[in-house]
Amino acid sequence: MSKKDERPRPEARLPKGLFDISAGEIRATQAMLGTIRTVFESYGFEPLDTPAIEYTDALGKFLPDQDRPNEGVFSFQDDDDQWLSLRYDLTAPLARYVAENYQTLPKPFRRYQSGPVWRNEKPGPGRFRQFTQFDADTVGASSIAADAELCMLAADTLEALGIPRGQYVIKVNSRKVLDGVLESVRLGGGGNAAKRLVVLRAIDKLDRLEIGGVRALLGKGRTDESGDFTKGAELDHSQIESLTHYLSWKASKVGLNSGALDQLTGTFAENETFRGGVAELRALTALTDGANYQDRIRVDPSVVRGLEYYTGPVFEAELLAPIKDERGQPIRLGSVVSGGRYDGLVERFTGEKVPATGVSIGVSRLLFGLQRLGKFQESAAQGPVVVLVLDRDRTADYQKLAQTLRAAGIRAELYLGESGMKAQMKYADRRASPCVVIQGGDERAKGEVTIKDLILGATLTETKDRDEYLKKQAEAQFSVPESDLVNAVRRVLARHKA
Repeated sequence: MSKKDERPRPEARLPKGLFDISAGEIRATQAMLGTIRTVFESYGFEPLDTPAIEYTDALGKFLPDQDRPNEGVFSFQDDDDQWLSLRYDLTAPLARYVAENYQTLPKPFRRYQSGPVWRNEKPGPGRFRQFTQFDADTVGASSIAADAELCMLAADTLEALGIPRGQYVIKVNSRKVLDGVLESVRLGGGGNAAKRLVVLRAIDKLDRLEIGGVRALLGKGRTDESGDFTKGAELDHSQIESLTHYLSWKASKVGLNSGALDQLTGTFAENETFRGGVAELRALTALTDGANYQDRIRVDPSVVRGLEYYTGPVFEAELLAPIKDERGQPIRLGSVVSGGRYDGLVERFTGEKVPATGVSIGVSRLLFGLQRLGKFQESAAQGPVVVLVLDRDRTADYQKLAQTLRAAGIRAELYLGESGMKAQMKYADRRASPCVVIQGGDERAKGEVTIKDLILGATLTETKDRDEYLKKQAEAQFSVPESDLVNAVRRVLARHKA
């Protein structure tokens, strides 16, 4: 085949907004997820797994970035011309599951789930098209105690992950409070639903864009750093001023939750919806304060949550400790845990109101924050014991040695490459192997194997005392009867156990 007829080679590249995950990060993530799972199960939540793909109409139109292509989701048609989509969160699939199995589920139904979700939106710093969430939800409980419990769950989880009290805060608000504010600036009613959603999404970007960026999105729009323009809500001057005045209010200015609520009550007290939201917050904080969480769960009216389906209390957790990127520059991480009440989501399927509330942990973002704070660092796990292959005709014998170690519960690997002994030793080093097993012709004739401790051997050049050097050298490479292989390897592993 001539060069002209050759097919062009594909370029080895990742799609934007996606990332590969190394072994060290996988282990750090799994350790973190194990801690989260333990806390969630201590609250009585049970595991559930739903598919990554759902019918598009079952997911609904609740995305925080509907101005993005394909309404924010990755979608395709199956052979029956049915539209399918990758899930964009774990809550919408839960609503479908509950509606489909409502009659057989215990009520309230409490579940947790962890898994990847996908957003077809513009990627950027800290914004990915695929990321992992860890959720807990209570479906079928209208009591404000269910919302308070999830706020306490978020606090307990962060502390279990090593975040000291005082270095995080759970900020809580009610969507009814914001709905009352929107009604007071002439944005209530069904006719304003689309504009109200644009306003909600703009306000939800407060942590990332600060008040100036939100003001622009409430008005004509905003051009981001890349030059892309996002159309705004096109509110008038008085509406923008009222909303930005509301957003500039911070609970930290008045101290305790009771004081915050007293000050909040006087701002839009003439609005009934607003008063109902404040009453919700009073009931919620009475429960959390009574359980001694008052220094961790705080009222903050700037909390919005951009998803349209929230109907009551909403909350998010923020790490307060300074966080810097790889270059040492301070960064704003944003919320690492979020959630709220969504009483209308199951109703889309059943026609009947089913109260529900949930919490979601952004696993990748939280792990990044924890790693920057020195928690759950990536670590190179000890590699497998490598059995070297010195004689290709005796591969079966070497395989038997590896199987003997595996049967004893020792992680072991047979070298499967084509290189000689020197290259095999380098391979074992790169695999972070604690030791290698060697059996050449001489060892085979004596019924022995040689164990070489790679970790101890690496320290020999640093040893200046001759007697100590000779002692280490004898410990770093020694021969034993083949029948003592397992015990000899165990002694080496025990020597280097963390």
